[in-house]
Amino acid sequence: MGLQVKRRPLCWLEAKNHFGHIKEHGITQLLNIWENSKSRSNDPFLWGEEIECMLIAFDDEDRNAKLALDQEDVLPKLQGYVDAHGGESETVPSFQPEYGRHQIESTPGSPYSGNLRDFAKVEENMRKRRELIRQNTVTKDVHHIPSTLATFPRMGVLSDFTDPVRKPTKQDESILLPETEMTSAHPRYLLTYGTGLLLAFNLRTNAEALLNHILLDSVSFGPSSCSLQVTMQAADLDQARALHDALVPIAPILLALSAASPIFKGYLAEVDSRWDVLGVTCDDRTRSEKGEEPLKDGERLVPDSRWFPVKWYLSPDQQEFNDEAFPYDEQVHERLVGAGMDDFLAKHFASLYIRDPLFVFEDRLQHDDHGTSNEHFESIQSTVWQTLRFKLPPPGSGIGWRVEVRTMEVQLTDFENAAFAVFVVLLSRAMLKFGIRWGLPISKNTENLSRAQRRDAVMEQKFWFSASTYSEGEGGKFEEMTLNEIVNGKARNLHHPCREVSERLDYQRPRSGGLIGLIHNYLDSFHDEEDSVRDRQVIEKYLELIKRKADGSIKTTAKWIRDFVRSHPEYKHDSVVTQAINYDLLKSIDEM
Repeated sequence: MGLQVKRRPLCWLEAKNHFGHIKEHGITQLLNIWENSKSRSNDPFLWGEEIECMLIAFDDEDRNAKLALDQEDVLPKLQGYVDAHGGESETVPSFQPEYGRHQIESTPGSPYSGNLRDFAKVEENMRKRRELIRQNTVTKDVHHIPSTLATFPRMGVLSDFTDPVRKPTKQDESILLPETEMTSAHPRYLLTYGTGLLLAFNLRTNAEALLNHILLDSVSFGPSSCSLQVTMQAADLDQARALHDALVPIAPILLALSAASPIFKGYLAEVDSRWDVLGVTCDDRTRSEKGEEPLKDGERLVPDSRWFPVKWYLSPDQQEFNDEAFPYDEQVHERLVGAGMDDFLAKHFASLYIRDPLFVFEDRLQHDDHGTSNEHFESIQSTVWQTLRFKLPPPGSGIGWRVEVRTMEVQLTDFENAAFAVFVVLLSRAMLKFGIRWGLPISKNTENLSRAQRRDAVMEQKFWFSASTYSEGEGGKFEEMTLNEIVNGKARNLHHPCREVSERLDYQRPRSGGLIGLIHNYLDSFHDEEDSVRDRQVIEKYLELIKRKADGSIKTTAKWIRDFVRSHPEYKHDSVVTQAINYDLLKSIDEM
């Protein structure tokens, strides 16, 4: 969700005059928070999840499904519910605006704990939030509903795809999207990119298509999509760093397992994920910062967009695996180290400061840097979107050091979203308990993220991963593995005399280790917890889904959507997702 404010930002030409002030005071706020929080300890393990959904308008008479631009109508009703019931229970959820006027984000009203009973409550909490949005969705001449769809299949097509109908105007840089009317009116999303570059990004289409590319020409093609995010609170700073580093190699695995975006602008694409689309659409680098032109005074090479994979392990014992170029602001780094921050953490924060703020609010320039404000720091931190986010304790709160997992694409059902959230958290708890250090070089992790987005990556790709899944201190030995091997473990060495029979029986062989095995070892420590048997049964259903996603016996959401389209009677094997196909697809999803 990031920093939330309610004022209109300055335009780029005005805003850039304040960048130095914001950065200078942001570092002061960072150091104040670090000094006050570096020694805090024994914080309880707490966690939460964020689900982004989109609003869909069904016109059953015309057999059409469009994006419902209802955010400004629905959110006040949801807030009214929260205001009316918030004092009754900590379970009353929270709702926030997202980038598009067709999007709403929801979170639980209070964090979950690490006990099994709370894991078993996640799905019901998600279901309640979806139902509240459904109950408060505007109904006009057509039927409007919330949907946890990662990308809207026909966003940007030439025919009408929004309700009410909106068309690009002279105010919009895009020729495909009505950006002004589609973007949330919340000031946070009125971004002030100042490169002067027009966006034009091509995706490869399905091999069946007559044209071999899909043109995307707007920032909105990225953040108008939806995700599932999980944030966990660690006991202290050192544990948060260890958790962050243990999750670095897990983030691409989660992206491949949760892949849910095979369609863009009405065409089947040769990717299953939206990650690189976000990377391009959130790229505000100049040509010289990209290395396409000579650098100007005061500029530096910036190798990545604002939306990119983690490029730096935080813990001292992981530094040998930081093998990629890692630019950071040397002056910021020097100031942080001079104030007592260790070199590794200082480089992480200094790397954020090679960017400029994306929004500046004139009446929010002055803050008490040594009090309860972190706004200038968050104006940088919250606009750098990596696979993980290392989050500081907010000043004046009771919240500790946290790590946010950002690669998962939202799933179609509450059961699936709960399964992924619970899987991530249980795996994190297990990695902390058993002291996991994967020891995977950053360069291999970057390669994994690229492979994770490819079509049918679960079955067609291999990923670099640790060869010793959960033996402390044995990191650094890695090999290419299938997702099935990473998640479910490698098959034991049981051989049949006939090679063909042996290969056919592969999935029937007992398997050991893997991420699921690690979680099971952790869960075995809960045997004395009250009612743990019933809760464990719920959790096992979630783990079974992840296991079967990894071995291919249950399709990823992207593959399910792709197969639905290709088997539709109207599909002409030309990559085109027609209005009728889109309507039937979204109807089927809503009926799940």
